[in-house]
Amino acid sequence: QVRLIESGGGLVQAGGSLRLSCAHAERPSRPYAGAWFRQAPGKEREFVATISYNNQITHYADSVKGRFTISRDYAKNTVDLQMSNLKPENTAVYYCAIGNTILLSAESARAWGQGTQVTVSS
Repeated sequence: QVRLIESGGGLVQAGGSLRLSCAHAERPSRPYAGAWFRQAPGKEREFVATISYNNQITHYADSVKGRFTISRDYAKNTVDLQMSNLKPENTAVYYCAIGNTILLSAESARAWGQGTQVTVSS
């Protein structure tokens, strides 16, 4: 059972920044794609960003391009999401997930974190 542990959520004012981190609790047996999704109250879970298993490809939702950056830290065994210029509409529970080559849809994920709340005040 893969365990993903998220951290870094919190309350921030509009225009501020937060960094989310997703740690793979065990040393992975194979390379994996990492991704972040989010779910706002009353809405469906949506894709935010992904990084391919070999770090060569990143892909972002149009709404976060230029403001969010996904990256991988091999030393810490984490996939991180740096979020800048945050907006109130970015308020949601953010979930990390892992997949095979690249993870663009929730249906393709093979493990999920527990979620971390991000609240952006206006």
